[in-house]
Amino acid sequence: MNQYNYIAIEGVIGAGKTSLCNLLAERYNARVVLEEFEDNPFLPLFYKDRERYAFQTQLAFLASRFHQQEKLFTRDLFHDMVISDYIFDKDRIFARLNLDEDEMALYDKIYHIMSNIAAKPDLLIYIQSSIDRLQKNIKQRGRSYEQDIDPDYLMELNDSYNHFFHHYDKSPILIINASEIDFVNNHEHLTYIEDIIFKEPLRGNRIYVTPR
Repeated sequence: MNQYNYIAIEGVIGAGKTSLCNLLAERYNARVVLEEFEDNPFLPLFYKDRERYAFQTQLAFLASRFHQQEKLFTRDLFHDMVISDYIFDKDRIFARLNLDEDEMALYDKIYHIMSNIAAKPDLLIYIQSSIDRLQKNIKQRGRSYEQDIDPDYLMELNDSYNHFFHHYDKSPILIINASEIDFVNNHEHLTYIEDIIFKEPLRGNRIYVTPR
């Protein structure tokens, strides 16, 4: 029996969070709320010139993510739960990585107002992955503006995500090592993850799994 109203899935660019979100939603009659990154007009510019476009990109994401909170709080009669491919709190990972001191001070004033009323998941799933696997996934999905991502930036981002979710304590968290698995094309890997999430209550607030 499903014990969750709201599940969030997180991971670095290319980790597979949106794919897992859609796969689980399909199987468990969930309403999907996806991050609207393609609507951010500054994102392609940011990947070409981080320093120049970081602040505009960050504020556009902050506003979009906050606006979507309404969808996370809204229940409907046709779905058993909501599954999202991001959490609002992760916005600050990018801000700390990309903004200068003055920009960060202004950003924080806005962020802290919004974060107090942001939705918190009943379960957070964090997909960890190696840099090699992230790069492979990014290349395979073929988004033109992502092909220019600096490998050093991707490594910085991966380290920042690992640090953030290592200390995350607002929700129970399931951490999946996905460097060597393929839950998109391998049914056994997906079933293994499903069983951990839905078959039995999680034992503890922080669970590490490595599907084989």
